[in-house]
Amino acid sequence: MTTPASAPESANAAATAPDTTCEIEPKKSTLARVFHAFTYREFRLLWFGAFTSSAGTHLQEAALNWIIYQLTHKARYTGILSFAATAPVLLFTLIGGVLADRIDRRRILLVSQWTQLVCALSLAALTFMQVPAMMLVWSAIALSFIAGCAQSFGGPAYQALIPTLVEKKDLPNAIALNSIQFHLARVIGPTLSTIPFAVMTSQLLAASISFGFNGLTFLAVIFSLMTMRVGYIPQGKGDGMRVEMLEGLKFVWHKEALRSLTFLSFGATALGMQAMAFSAVLATDVFRTGPGGNATLISISGAGSVAGALIVAGLSNIKHRGRTALLMQIAFGLTIIAFTFAKALWLAYALIFLASVFMMFVFSMIASLVQLIVTDQMRGRVMSIYMLSFRGGAPLGALATGFLAEHYPLTQVLMVEGALLSLLALGFLLSPSKVKEH
Repeated sequence: MTTPASAPESANAAATAPDTTCEIEPKKSTLARVFHAFTYREFRLLWFGAFTSSAGTHLQEAALNWIIYQLTHKARYTGILSFAATAPVLLFTLIGGVLADRIDRRRILLVSQWTQLVCALSLAALTFMQVPAMMLVWSAIALSFIAGCAQSFGGPAYQALIPTLVEKKDLPNAIALNSIQFHLARVIGPTLSTIPFAVMTSQLLAASISFGFNGLTFLAVIFSLMTMRVGYIPQGKGDGMRVEMLEGLKFVWHKEALRSLTFLSFGATALGMQAMAFSAVLATDVFRTGPGGNATLISISGAGSVAGALIVAGLSNIKHRGRTALLMQIAFGLTIIAFTFAKALWLAYALIFLASVFMMFVFSMIASLVQLIVTDQMRGRVMSIYMLSFRGGAPLGALATGFLAEHYPLTQVLMVEGALLSLLALGFLLSPSKVKEH
């Protein structure tokens, strides 16, 4: 999110770094500890901009999935839509990481946000004009792919930018607060998406309003990016994209802690997120609560994620973070196992809330460990590898879970995944891995 530097790095950083000096009080209240990263102006700007934009994105996703199914009444089109949005992340994230280490991260993010804004407003215009159904469907798929490409380049730049906005000692707190904004947006966005459909007689017009509103939310993060000051500017290199990408892969591979954390993040998302990925199946076939129960399950999971992130934010200076993450992953897997045995609905809701708390402990601590280990010069590439692992685990896990669920009861599949999740963490805990030393 900065411009290419022409002056030496140290002089440049000194000229552009925000004033992050703050007095450390002998004792801080719990609230002050939880939200301490908000004392940094630049982080505060980015957080509120990102939250507004993320809420709009989740609002559009919910509205778009609904309108696509209403237009086609075929589930395969929602599947194609989801694939079109996520495939670019798997294809281009590593390239995005190289760029984040070469050029201004703010510029990358600005291009990403403007691209997504144009896609959202284009979709709003097509829906408002009520173009033919299949033309709208395929246009939505194409625009989702373009927006996904923008996200694949913006994601590594965003992750690499956060550590430049706060002091190193407050980085775990900043990462936990960033998790909060993401999961709050995941709850608030879909909830807001129901309002236009409830008050408008035309579903296409309601969808158009949702898409247009999402387009406007990108202005919040664009404003934040244009007004903030950044303390580190990547130095351009001329080694070539392929060479720098391989350099990043080798860097992660030869650092055992980074390699292990990347593997753990993949395992945690592939094995630990499937209960929520298949919440509609659980609500329909296991708990028999219908669409209302599905929404409740998602909301409770989101609330648990926010609660977990708040707890992690308050414990930002915890020691032995790697060991704690492994213990929390063991608890995460055991809670999923208990959830599969729950017969009473209230108990299932309580367990999915608790599982989401443990999930956020694991994700936040692993992410903060990766950020603390890596250097600024390699941060974009390392975070792109981490994001590829983190983002790739969930869809691949869902693919395997869906296949297995056609042959075995879903609760049994989830139970095995919970057991594997705990055993994976236990293996690292008992091994000589350096993860538990951090």
